[in-house]
Order: sequence, then C-alpha cells, then structure tokens
Amino acid sequence: MKNYIWVKVFKDENKERIKMEVGLIGLGKMGYNLALNLRDHKHEIIAYNRSSDKTESIEKEGIRGVYSIKELCHSFKDKRIIWMMIPSGDAVDNTIDELLEFLSPGDVVIDGGNSFYKDSIRRYHKLKTLGIDFVDVGTSGGTDGARNGACTMVGGEPEVIDYLSPLFKDISVENGYSYIGAPGSGHYVKMVHNAIEYGMMQAIGEGFELLNASPFDIDFHNVAKVWSNGSIIEGLLMRSVLGAFEKSDRLENIQGIVDSSGEGQWAVEEALRLKVSMPVISNALFARYKSVDTGKFSEKVVASIRKEFGGHAIHEKR
Repeated sequence: MKNYIWVKVFKDENKERIKMEVGLIGLGKMGYNLALNLRDHKHEIIAYNRSSDKTESIEKEGIRGVYSIKELCHSFKDKRIIWMMIPSGDAVDNTIDELLEFLSPGDVVIDGGNSFYKDSIRRYHKLKTLGIDFVDVGTSGGTDGARNGACTMVGGEPEVIDYLSPLFKDISVENGYSYIGAPGSGHYVKMVHNAIEYGMMQAIGEGFELLNASPFDIDFHNVAKVWSNGSIIEGLLMRSVLGAFEKSDRLENIQGIVDSSGEGQWAVEEALRLKVSMPVISNALFARYKSVDTGKFSEKVVASIRKEFGGHAIHEKR
C-alpha cells in the first residue's frame, strides 16, 4: 500500500480541513462551475482549457489559469492531482497521452466526465503500469450541482480514494458522495443513472404530450409548478420543466429533437449483454433516435428539461 501525504492542512472554524492543489482540465459548463466550487472550499485550483477565452474568464474569478498542458503540470508545488472535465472518447485518451509526457509515479488523474466504464478500466490499467493512479467520477446534479453541491459516484483503489475523499466531500451536496468500488465502477453507476434519467424524462414528456392533446385549455406552467411542490413526481427534472415553461409557455421556438450523448446506448447494450430487461429505458433511447425526424410536444419537453438542468444544446426553430 502506498503512503500518501496530505498536500496542506489549514484550520477552518476550529476543525482541520484539507487544502489540496488540483489541476482542472476543461472549463465547459460543468468544469467551470466545478472550479468555482473547489475555490470556495479553499482548494488551490490551476485551470486549463483548450480555448483560451474560458481560461481568461476563470482568471477573473480569482483562479489561476494556464495555457498549456505543460504549464499546468509544471505549476504544482507538490503531488499532481489532475481532474479532467472533458467529453468522453478520444478527447480523454488524447489528453492522458499529452499528460504522460509530464506526469510522475504517484500522481493522480481523475476523469469526471461521462466516460464509458470499460474505457475507464482500460485507462486505469494503462496508468497503473506507470505508477500513476486513475480515478473515475460519475458527476450528477447539472451545472447548479457542479457549482453548489454535486452528486458524485467514485471508482478507484480504496487508498487513493481515501486520500482524495476531502475533495469529493467538499464539492458534493450532503450525503451526495459515495465511493462505489473498483476502478470503472463510478462510471458504471453513472451510466445506469443516466439511463434512468432517460426513462424519467421521457415519461414527463409523454405526460405533457397527453395534456397538450386534451380537450382542456391547460396552463402547462401552472401544472409544472404544482407538480414541483409536494407531488410524488416533484424533483429536479420537474423543476427543470417549470423553468422551461417560464421561458416559453408552449415551447414554440424549440424543435422536438433530443440529442443522445451515449450513456443510454451503453446501458442498453450492457442490459443486452447481461440479459437484463429494460423496456422503459430502451424505449426512451429509441424515442430520442426517432425525435430527429419528428416534432412531438413530448420531445420538446424532454429537450427543454435537458437544457434547464444541464445546459445541453437545444435545436431552435428558424
């Protein structure tokens, strides 16, 4: 077992807290807010983004910005903790390859994006042979969660997670951080989480589709408001519907196209592999594929929900 040394310790309201240096790569809608969250918890952030405008913007928030991977890696005073918040796929592998030119044994690479769990396992083994630790973090809660308290599902070696746990606890809402288990498990649980999200959003969208087809002149904003307060189906997704209807009471300027970012497909493929029945989630995924060719009200609602809680792009009518 490796011996880890805390980077820094300081006193805060008569209790010991851990202050750590973190290199954050990716200042998109999630990464930018995560940087501010970490800053508020007194961690030292070194931020890098491929396009310099985001780096310049974060510097105005009092966070140190750098303009290359090399500069990022050379900026640490102690052990390197590199936290990536970038799109899944080749971007993660390419970034890791670039980092490897500068990393040393004992450093840590964290992938906080929506990577496929098998890719995370592969990356763990690749870095392990070089003495570098890899941690996969499923991050939920949307942009507001990244800023004010996320839900984090973490996979990796126990002693590594124990060392990093102050970071995860700090950026997470109360009771919203969990160590899941072995490398890859954090992203596996996040994959299933997102698949459930597909099904829940589809059900909400179809419900409003029925309201839209009803013989009554129903105020959708009013329905979303009452459903967001005390109903069994209240929650973040319903509040996101409410936010969408506050902007447009009939979603007139939105096309019913719902993008699919990959997690639903991965979950359905995993269900087929394990012979697990998932008809609701599977149909929600197929509805997203179908939405490219149709403009049903339900799909407008789902697209609007994704925009509200996660900042996902919507397709506006021209």
